Amino acid sequence: MDEKQYYIRLGVFVVVSLAVLFGVLFILGARSLFEPSVTFETYFDGSVAGLELGAPVEYRGVPLGKVTGIALGAALYEKDIPVDKRKGYIVVRATLTGERTQIWKKELDAFVKRGLRAQTQLAGITGQQRLTLDFLDPQNPPPLAFDWKPDYPYIPSAPSVAAELIANLKSVVANLDKADIEQLGRNLNALVVNVNKKLDQIPVAQLSAEAVALIKDARSTVNRVDRVIAQAPLDDAVRNLAAASARLDELLADPGLKRTVGDVSATTARLRKIAETGELDRIAKSLDRAMQRADALLADNQYDIRGAVQDLRVTADNLRVLSEIVKRYPPGLLVGGPPQKVQLPRESR
Repeated sequence: MDEKQYYIRLGVFVVVSLAVLFGVLFILGARSLFEPSVTFETYFDGSVAGLELGAPVEYRGVPLGKVTGIALGAALYEKDIPVDKRKGYIVVRATLTGERTQIWKKELDAFVKRGLRAQTQLAGITGQQRLTLDFLDPQNPPPLAFDWKPDYPYIPSAPSVAAELIANLKSVVANLDKADIEQLGRNLNALVVNVNKKLDQIPVAQLSAEAVALIKDARSTVNRVDRVIAQAPLDDAVRNLAAASARLDELLADPGLKRTVGDVSATTARLRKIAETGELDRIAKSLDRAMQRADALLADNQYDIRGAVQDLRVTADNLRVLSEIVKRYPPGLLVGGPPQKVQLPRESR
């Protein structure tokens, strides 16, 4: 092997080794360097113990990225501000990666206005913290105040559930420390003594006797109710109820009833159509006009009608007289008046 071939093989070996190393690094995570990403920061006005670099960042349980920086706000933004005027915030920076990173870049301001907040939460029982994103009330709690321009897009923070729980426990313990335990114990002792006195004053024997009498009365009442139920014709009532139910079923099953219901429904529909078309209004207006004309006609012919009524009354009287005559002498209606009286000769005795 000459020297030229040796160097060629050595170069090929180096190139192949670098290619394999690059592939391994790419598989193990270097490919994330080529993925789209967005970095944001948030501020906490309290302890972030347990939150470490590389801690996962999640949105409602969906992994989005990891924490890439934890620093003091005084070291990043408040170097030239006096110590007594510094905010003392903890600055946490996180990087989101993945296909939907462009959506976070584009809509992050709108998400913040809707109430997107960053919180620290415990992951299981190990005590390790993680950074979570979720939508909360935009005004409760309000975002932290600051007077510098963030280096990365800003997402307001919210107190974690664990921090709120610890704060509530601290307030409870503080209230217990302020409470006068000795005075409370004396009040409880006095209350127990008063209760014992009242119990001693209760007439237990009398109450027991009254309770026994009440139980006896209740037992006698129950016995009377049992006798009334036993004597009542419940079977007949049940049979009558069953018969009435059967008759009602037969009546409801009668096709005539169904036809009647159908006819009533059809009639109702027709009346509704007539009312909707305005026919009833036209009929009412026509009747109103007819009544007005009748009133006017009666008012104009009032005296003629009165004379006609008097004539009809005279005619009725004449007819009544004629009927009396016909009753007494029916042939007179055809031949004239009644015959003349004829006097027959009397026989001499």
